[in-house]
Amino acid sequence: MGARKSSHRNRAGDGIVAAVLAWYDANARALPWRRPPGVAEPADPYRVWLSEIMLQQTTVAAVRPRFERFLARWPTVEALAAASVDDVLGEWAGLGYYARARNLHKCAVEIAARGAFPDDEATLVALPGVGAYTAAAIAAIAFDKKAVVVDGNVERVMARLFAVETPLPSAKPELKRATASVWPDKRSGDFAQSLMDLGAGVCTPRAPECGACPLSRFCRAFALGAAQEYPRRAPKKQKPTRYGAGFALFDSKGRVLVERRPDKGLLGGMLGLPGTEWITERPNGDALAAAPAKAPWRHAGLARHTFTHFHLELDVYAGEGAARRIGGRYEWADPETVRLPTVMRKALDLAFKQK
Repeated sequence: MGARKSSHRNRAGDGIVAAVLAWYDANARALPWRRPPGVAEPADPYRVWLSEIMLQQTTVAAVRPRFERFLARWPTVEALAAASVDDVLGEWAGLGYYARARNLHKCAVEIAARGAFPDDEATLVALPGVGAYTAAAIAAIAFDKKAVVVDGNVERVMARLFAVETPLPSAKPELKRATASVWPDKRSGDFAQSLMDLGAGVCTPRAPECGACPLSRFCRAFALGAAQEYPRRAPKKQKPTRYGAGFALFDSKGRVLVERRPDKGLLGGMLGLPGTEWITERPNGDALAAAPAKAPWRHAGLARHTFTHFHLELDVYAGEGAARRIGGRYEWADPETVRLPTVMRKALDLAFKQK
């Protein structure tokens, strides 16, 4: 009986692979980092790697124009390795998770020194900023190695295909095993991207288009009439709120004082407004004691921003005068062109309106 079940699973797996690859050949998204299906020329590992790093915690729509700008400025991994870290951080501003930009540069330097991208998961995962998922994606998409690639879209497809009852995030190992059970030996990269595209455009989080899905006849959740109920999810924990203050000090030339944040920590290595620490309770004391200058400070408003693990409320103050601390981590910058992370741009825009 066991042998018959195994044979059935293999036949079903072959059907799943054939169906989703045929769908992908006809419906693949045109993306600037992607080799279209049917093209014999191998994918560019630099483009694959750069796109995968950018796409971490970021949408395709947000990444597409930024990817093209990166590629225009640094068309090869050697060009990126030769760039300054500050230039890379500045170009990254607005994409969030800024440790990715620092690791991107470190990784480019290492790959340039090697002379080529490694093509196996074990070597790739040892590179700066390359985790298990990214290593698998590069190995599969750039080198067509049999590497199981599971992102959020693939998790959703597999949770529905196999009607996995374990809620996310606990279901991740189970979903990876389910994905591996149908992963093909050939066209590994196309299979990975077909599942990603299927999850992004058909097997969507809400209102999945099961009638247009090439996997409907294999899908257990569809058979149960419960596709929208998968993947199961554990109740979300409420995000805490942190509080702080930011100071926009303008000089007589209209420049604004900015500081280079420490390399470690949130927004590490990025430029930002001087300010207080971000604390878990609304401050009772005088935030102006931490201001970079004695000035007639005006409260410009509250900048709100949400990070992965917490909300931030930043009281923004605007003032004019000379700063006590210039040099080192502090410098003057043009408020309209300085490249800042999103939360700092929100704060500066409030202050600029007040000014």
